[in-house]
Amino acid sequence: MKNLKIGGVPEHFNLPWYLTLRNKEYHEVGVNLRWKDYHGGTGQMCKALREGEIDMAVILTEGIIRDIIKGNPSKIVQVFVKSPLIWGIHVAKNASYKSVADLKGTYAAISRFGSGSHLMAYVNAENQGWDKESDLKFKVIKDLEGALESLPNGKGDYFLWEKFTTKPYVDEGLFRMVGECPTPWPCFVIAVRNEVLERDAKAIQNILDIINKTTRTFKRIPDIDALIATRYGQKLEDVQQWLSLTDWSQQQLSELEAKRVQKELFSLDLIKKIVPSEALLFTE
Repeated sequence: MKNLKIGGVPEHFNLPWYLTLRNKEYHEVGVNLRWKDYHGGTGQMCKALREGEIDMAVILTEGIIRDIIKGNPSKIVQVFVKSPLIWGIHVAKNASYKSVADLKGTYAAISRFGSGSHLMAYVNAENQGWDKESDLKFKVIKDLEGALESLPNGKGDYFLWEKFTTKPYVDEGLFRMVGECPTPWPCFVIAVRNEVLERDAKAIQNILDIINKTTRTFKRIPDIDALIATRYGQKLEDVQQWLSLTDWSQQQLSELEAKRVQKELFSLDLIKKIVPSEALLFTE
């Protein structure tokens, strides 16, 4: 039995993993796959991959591409969710900001440098036509819980996070959402450490075969919307809207998409060079 560890955010996107793990499907192909939640998101998972704390990660596309270019010894093995991630732009309930334009020059609360919340603050700034040097400032708040505590206390002015994950807090009145910022590329990929790919390529392929079989039919699972609503504390109508906007993938990231992400990161000065796709994508 191969022992492998995978990390991901504890959010509704990853329910297919929970279902396959619960059913012990990986045991059937000789793999003991263990899941670890990373509340801190992409930056925390990049660190875990680098340090060998996990072997695989379900991770934001732009975050892992940037970290591989910066030396993370991992590669993308396939896209997991091909639709864009819709980031909500949130402020504290009592903040004076009424629109995204009001946030120019204020502090973005980010989970950590190199995280999705950090990188997407740059994408949002570009969308708004802001100056990245003078109009973007950052406060590190670790995760969603940190944002809930920090924003009302003035540590950071706005916070980007997946809008359906934060929707319960918006409904409760803890956050106000003043805008949205979708990723201009497929949002989640599966990345694996190079050492593991060299040693256990067959086990990785078996894992992908199982998760892909589940994601192909995930939306057709009876009462899946009710299960998601209950498990993640969301309203049924919000889950149904999210499902209608979300598409999983069973394919590798294309060279064109990898180049598009790099061009965007390069234009935002978040990477210093554009690398060949084979440095990012695993091909057998």
